[in-house]
Amino acid sequence: MKNNITKILILGGGFGGTYTALHLEKLLKNNKNVEITLVNKDNFMLFTPMLHEVAASDLDANHIVNPITKMLKKSQFFCGNIDSIDLEKKSVSVSHGLVNHSHELGYDHLVIALGSVTNFYNSSIIEKSSFTMRTLSDAMELRSRIIALMDEADFECCAHIRIKLLTFVVAGGGFAGVETLAGINDFIKDSLRFYNNIKPEHIRMVLVNSGEEVLPELSKKLGKYAKKQLESDGIEVICGCKVKEVLDGIVHLSNGEKIESSTLVWTAGTASNPLIKNLKCNKERDRIIVDEFLELPDYKSVWALGDCAYIKDSSTGKAYPPTAQHAIREAKVVAQNICSCIYGTKKKVFKFNMLGQLAAIGRRKGVANILGINFSGFIAWFLWRSIYLMKLPRLEKKIRVALDWTLDLFFTKDLVKFVDVSTKEITTEAEKSKA
Repeated sequence: MKNNITKILILGGGFGGTYTALHLEKLLKNNKNVEITLVNKDNFMLFTPMLHEVAASDLDANHIVNPITKMLKKSQFFCGNIDSIDLEKKSVSVSHGLVNHSHELGYDHLVIALGSVTNFYNSSIIEKSSFTMRTLSDAMELRSRIIALMDEADFECCAHIRIKLLTFVVAGGGFAGVETLAGINDFIKDSLRFYNNIKPEHIRMVLVNSGEEVLPELSKKLGKYAKKQLESDGIEVICGCKVKEVLDGIVHLSNGEKIESSTLVWTAGTASNPLIKNLKCNKERDRIIVDEFLELPDYKSVWALGDCAYIKDSSTGKAYPPTAQHAIREAKVVAQNICSCIYGTKKKVFKFNMLGQLAAIGRRKGVANILGINFSGFIAWFLWRSIYLMKLPRLEKKIRVALDWTLDLFFTKDLVKFVDVSTKEITTEAEKSKA
């Protein structure tokens, strides 16, 4: 090691990468011979559990993100792109700036926490035609799309076209799909008072789920309850079915049904970060296989966690699910094991039992399973807000989110369109329908 400095390089600024850096800072705060560098394309960490509330205009977008430079005290932060990873040479190629200025970053310990991307299952048409819900930009774009469609539908003279403009299809019955559709359903219905020509019967919300129950991550009982509540709010839930394609403004389902819609939100699957596919290491379903210490068996001092890692639970023989609560616990173990390597102590085995899962399914309604106990309705919704508010990093953001929620009790949702969403394609489809 040059100058006796141990270089720790962390790739990814999500839950896994950021919390690894935070834990390392605590554990190595008195060690001046360690250099920690975190690389991420965005200069903030996104609190993804609240992402759908941005799309539904419940929260200000700035309030669910934390600048990484404010979170980290000892670590260096490189805001840029990760171009390639060479495990043999122990080097990572990165670039940044308007001209993509490139750098080579060496390391003694590498932490791979690159997360996942949306899986469109090789359908370029769906990829081009749909919205996603993985980034802050996604949520803001969807919010602006909703407002643009309401603005257009309010002055659309043809009822048939107005319904098409206000028909929203969400593919995927997991947490992201259910929470997104429930949120935007409330958003639109709460906004109707400001649109004289839009009536409740003009709005159509459709959730398409490949499984037999929504929210399969929870119990079947909670899944049935969630489905019943969604339907009571006017949302159509189609189970055992998939979105096959989107052609000329029509969503084609695998059961033969066709839905005229101007907006498809795709939350039906995830895939590993493309950088993972090019790594020359053992993988399972494009996820990096690690041992019980979260270290790559063939590359010592290389660690992986979060969505991009395949971590087997020894008690079940199955992989741990790619959730935020797992990534946070994995980050702590990775940090401890890196320190064990530095100081020559015994490494720690990763073992974690899920504490519970929660989902918001509309205004003041939710479902939750905490330590094996099911909750539903207002209690589950209150638990959802309380638990995630506690988990949101930094006191400043906690206060801002709490204020947003409080003000929401007294004021209507904001209908300002922050992102410039072109309606040219929508208008073209409307003109086709008229013809």
